[in-house]
This record gives sequence, C-alpha cells and structure tokens, in this order.
Amino acid sequence: MDMDTRTYRIRGMHCASCASIIEKSFKKLAGVESAEVNYGTETAKVTFDKTKTDPHHLSEQIKPLGYSLSLPSAEEMNMSSDEHAAHLGISQSKEEKLAEISDLRGKVLSALPLAAGSAFVMLWDTLAAFDVLPAPSHTLKEFFHHLLPLFATYVLFVVGKPYLLGFYRFLRYGQANMDTLIGIGTSVAYVYSFILAAFEGPLAPYLNVEATYYDVTIIVITFIALGKYLEARAKLRTGDAIEKLLNLQAKTALVIRDGKEEEIPLEQVKPGDTVLVKPGAKIPVDGSVLEGSSFVDESMVTGEPMPAAKEEGDTVVAGTLNTTGSFTFRATKVGAETLLAQIVKMVREAQGSRAPIQALADKISAVFVPVVLVLAFAALGLWLLFGIPALGFSQALSLALTSFVGILVIACPCALGLATPTAIIVGVGKGAREGILIKDAATLEKLHKADTVVVDKTGTITRGKPELLAIQNYSDQDEAELLSLLASLEKASEHPVAHAILQSAEKQKRELLQVKNFQSIKGKGVEGEIADQKYFAGNLKLIEELGLAFDKERIILETKAGKTPIFLATEDRVLASFLVADALKEGAREAIEALHRLGIRVIMLSGDDQNTAEAIAKEVGIDEVVAEVLPEDKLKKIEALQKEGRIVAMAGDGVNDAPALAKADVGIAMGTGTDVAIETAGITLLHGDISKLVKAIRLSKMTMTGIRQNLFWAFVYNIVGIPLAAGLFYPLFGWLLSPVFAGLAMAFSSFSVVGNSLRLKTKKL
Repeated sequence: MDMDTRTYRIRGMHCASCASIIEKSFKKLAGVESAEVNYGTETAKVTFDKTKTDPHHLSEQIKPLGYSLSLPSAEEMNMSSDEHAAHLGISQSKEEKLAEISDLRGKVLSALPLAAGSAFVMLWDTLAAFDVLPAPSHTLKEFFHHLLPLFATYVLFVVGKPYLLGFYRFLRYGQANMDTLIGIGTSVAYVYSFILAAFEGPLAPYLNVEATYYDVTIIVITFIALGKYLEARAKLRTGDAIEKLLNLQAKTALVIRDGKEEEIPLEQVKPGDTVLVKPGAKIPVDGSVLEGSSFVDESMVTGEPMPAAKEEGDTVVAGTLNTTGSFTFRATKVGAETLLAQIVKMVREAQGSRAPIQALADKISAVFVPVVLVLAFAALGLWLLFGIPALGFSQALSLALTSFVGILVIACPCALGLATPTAIIVGVGKGAREGILIKDAATLEKLHKADTVVVDKTGTITRGKPELLAIQNYSDQDEAELLSLLASLEKASEHPVAHAILQSAEKQKRELLQVKNFQSIKGKGVEGEIADQKYFAGNLKLIEELGLAFDKERIILETKAGKTPIFLATEDRVLASFLVADALKEGAREAIEALHRLGIRVIMLSGDDQNTAEAIAKEVGIDEVVAEVLPEDKLKKIEALQKEGRIVAMAGDGVNDAPALAKADVGIAMGTGTDVAIETAGITLLHGDISKLVKAIRLSKMTMTGIRQNLFWAFVYNIVGIPLAAGLFYPLFGWLLSPVFAGLAMAFSSFSVVGNSLRLKTKKL
C-alpha cells in the first residue's frame, strides 16, 4: 500500500451537512482510509492509497452532488505530503473566494430592490387590514398581482439557482443539505402561488386566491443570499492570520555566486548559498550569519516586539525584517523546511482540525436535514388533518404551507456547523500572531481544563545558561579590573562557568590580558601569571586548600540560593568572589502569579540539586518542587498527578523532557529561534517566553467560551425556531412564524456566529 495524506480545498460547500455528505462519499471510494471535511475552512483532509485512487477520482466522486476539489497542479502532485502542506499555504490565493463573494454580491444587489418592493406590498396589505392605510385600488392590486410573479421568477431561477439544484440533487441522489431545504420551501411557495394565479377562477370557491406566497419566495431567497454573502465576507476575515504569515514571505533573494550579486526567485535558493540582506529587506530563507551585523524585527514570527541583534553565528529566520545594517548569511533551510513554512503548515492544519466539542454538532448536522424534512411534512399533514375540520380547507391549507415553508427555511444547520470551526480558526490564528503555535484543535480544547502546570527549571523558568550576577569585592581594585583578570585566566578553561565570565567581559568590552604559566587544577580551578603576579581562580575547595580567609557563611548562603561562587585570589588573599547562576527569565515571576490567578497549581520538576531548585521556586512563587529527577522520574510524576484526577499541562524544552511532554494532557515546548520543536508537543511557544504560557491558557479559555456561546445560540435558535415555525404555539397564543422572518433569522444566525468568533481578535491575552 502506498498511503498518502493530502489536504484539498472544496468548492460548493454551503453548510455543515455538506461536510457530512462529502465525508461519506469519500469513505465509500476504494482506497480511501480516512476523510475529515471541515466546513469552517472548506477543506478536506484525506488519507488514501495512491495505487487505488487519486485526487481526480475524489473530485469525480462528489461532483454529481454539487461539489468539487480544487485540484493540485502537476508540480504539487509530485511533492511530498509535507511539501504539499507547506505549498498549499504559501501558494494559496484568495481569488476563488473573492470571485464567489463578488458573484454573491451581484446577486444580492439585483435581488434587494425586488425584495424591498415585495416587502412594501406585503406591509401595505397588512396595514390596510388594520385600517392604518387605505387599501390599494383595484388597478394597483392587479399591477402588483402581475409584477410579483415576475420578481419571484427572477429571484428563484437566477438568485436561487443553487437552492433549486439542491432540490434536484435530493430528488436524483437522495442527498439533502441546506440548499435542499431552501429549494423545497421556496419552490413549494412559488408553485402554489403560480397554480392559484393560473387557475384563479376554478379554485376561487375553495381557496383564498388572494393569499399568494410570491413574497415569501422573493424575500426568503434574498435574505438567505444576503446572509451567505455576509458570512462569506466574515469567514474570509477569520483566515487572515494565514494571509499575514504568507505576506511575510520574500519573493526573491539576493545571493552571491562566483563573487557576484544575483537576484533570483525564492524557489531557486539552495542550502549552502550565501545570501546578502540589505536594510529594510525581508530575510528570504533560514540561515546562519556569516559576516556583518544588524537588528532584525522577528515580531510576526516570535511575537517579540523588540528587534533582535544578529551577529556572526546567529540564526536568522525567513520572513523576518532586517531593520538597519547589511549582512550575509549561509542558507540552511529553504522551501518547506523553513520555520515560516512550518508555522504556516501547522497553523493551517490546526485551523482545519476538529475539537472534541464539535463531535455533538457533527452528529446532529449529519441527521439534521432528513429530520427537518420529516418534521416539515409532518407539520403540513397535521395542519391539514386537524385544521380543515376546525378552520376550513382554505385557512388550514394556508397555515399548513406557512408552517411547511417556515420549518424548512429556519432549520438550516449553518450556525451549528460554523460554531466550532470559526472560533478555532480565529483562536489558532491569534495564537500564531502571538508566537503561540497550536498543533490541533483538540489540544486547544484540553488546555482550558488544565488545573496543574508542570514546568522544567532550566530553559523554562531560567534562561538555561549561566550568567554573572554579582561581584563581591574584597580588595581595593575596581570591579572592571577584577573582571579583566578573571576573564583572562578563564579564557583557556572549558568549564561552562568560564563561558559566563567571558561573556560578561565581552559585553563590558573588558580587555583580556596576557597569561603566562597557565595551569589547570583538576576539579578546583586554574592558575597563571599576569604582569608578574600569580593569580588563582576557582571554587571553594581551591581557596580552602590555599588556606586563605573569606566570609564562608555568606558564601554558603549564596550557594543555597542556587549561585555558584568563583574566587579570584593571589597567594596571599582573596580579591573577590564572582557569583554565577542560571538567571531567571524575564517575566517568570509575573507569569507564575498570573497562573495562580487563573486557579492553576504550578509544580517544578528539575534535574538540578534540591537547594538550587528550591531557591528558584521560592523566588518565583512555585507551589511544589521535585528536584534531582531523571527524565523517567518526571514521567512518573505526571502519571501520579493524573491518577489524582488532575488535568496536567507540562512545559519543557521539548528535548530531555520529551517523555513527560508526551504523557501530559497538554505538552508545551519552549522553543527558541529556528530550533523550535514544532512536532514535539501540542503547543510550541516561540522564543521560549514563559509569559506566552499564560497567554496560551487564556487563549484556550477565551476560544472555548466563544465556542460554547456559539453552540448555545445555534441550538437554542433551532429549538425555539422549529416549534414556532411549525405552529405549535398557534392554538394557544396565535403565534406562527412567517417564512419571511424565518429567512431573515436564518440568514443572520450564521453571520452572528462568525461575528461572535471574530470578537476573539479584539480581546487582549
């Protein structure tokens, strides 16, 4: 078997029932292992055996039902799954969607004047019945009597053509969707009115021939077309996160080949090419700086507002913006391998995935249309059965038709189908703009339930590398001079702490001095001569061995606080102690406080020693510390918490924490730069910013609140609307929902659901 998984855009989808119909059709096809269709993104993710079927067969399978796939080009057909997913995002165009919106707008603009005229006639008749206005003259009535059928014919057969096709496909293939409901309802209203007009004389003794339903056909179709137009425009806005990411991509690159600058299309850049970036230019591919320096605005990729300094050896990312100087870099990742392409792929896949909360809506949507058809015909039959003896044939038939059409029009499952995916699309897109990459909708849903957050210390709470935090000076020399002496001695050392000293000296631009007779003292430190003076640099054991006096109690306190002292001494006395530690990440304390305000317990798991871990935990306010643990011990702790009934989110660096990240209910990788572990966990926080952890949880809660609001109103709308349209309250209160108002309500229900989802964009995380 040669299995492949591809995502395709689908044309012709109008409601959640469409998604169910397409899924079932795909699954019937030989070679299709699985199919997942998303109405919100209008895409299908299909896993199929390439030896048994292909995209053309998939498209042909659904074409009779009124749908088709946006088929890939020959170039895309030869791509791997990952390349195709990235290409789908990077090459995506809004042309098809804009053309559809333009077509809808034209139809709506042509139908609105006709609907306004029809509504005017209907309102005049209503007000005349209550003596608010004088009744129209016989001549005017005859004029309207002949004008409305013309309006209705145009609206039904031109603007309402998709709904008539939906009716036809239902009769031909037995598949019903929203178009079917609208097509049956408006066609019945039109045909009944046409029969009354054509056989006015013979039917006059039995029916009220004045009560035609042309206005229902005109206004309902116009309202629904208007609603679909507004919905399509709003849905276009839900996907603008992808568009913004795509707009970051440079179109060309300036490469240096054979000593000459050459501007080439982005697709022609190869790994190993030397790329020149000038001020104000976008960085075309991922790479490593060779020569020069600059500040690069990485905000749209990492969410960080401040430009990052880039020097020789630093990594640069495709799509980011060079602000000041020029530099060259070696291309390391191109095409689908770049971080930007991976982000686009991840965001697109997450937006197209389903949240577990959507399962109920999907099940209901799958059976909704057939059930509504049964209810509509049942209401029609019951009104005739019980209405004729009580009200007479003419009035009973009128009420029966009103109920029949009203149920079909108001019961469209669009709002139900849009409730979850639109909120997911906006939520995932908002996260991407904040540097929070969400793998799928299920992860986003799980995160809002988390009541415990487990964090690793190194690289999550702390920066992950030692830094010089303080100097305790016991001599009459200034600190700058002492730092120069220590850095000069440590230059030849390979100890990690030595790197912290050297980095600090480089930042302060301290001059390194010449060292003679350098020796390493194993496990204790180093010694050497500078300007004919012998110096020692090392740990507590070295100073004790030299027999030099120092403030031991203070040093022990600093050690318990997680700091490592490095002493600088001569043969006679200690000159200074330099305190080195893995410093807290900026905002770590505030992030833990914010988690507590959300009612979340925070636990630190660390392989570091107990004193250091407890000192860091106390400084930031962490609730519980488990130190000196191996990766398998972290896994056991996660399992123990889950057995207690806790929903656990684990934040780590995505490498040595992999077992625990995989076991946690939600794994959160603290990614930095191009080393982002996108595939490691359910959520990746770009730039390794701990404050984004809080934002991710807030985003999850906001998105789930939006989904619940959408589902609540979608369900309530149908629960209340269908009985009202059926006439259930007519015998008690005289309430019966006109198909005109049913059409208006249905049209704007979908728009309101999308609008509610779009509110997420305006909320601050």
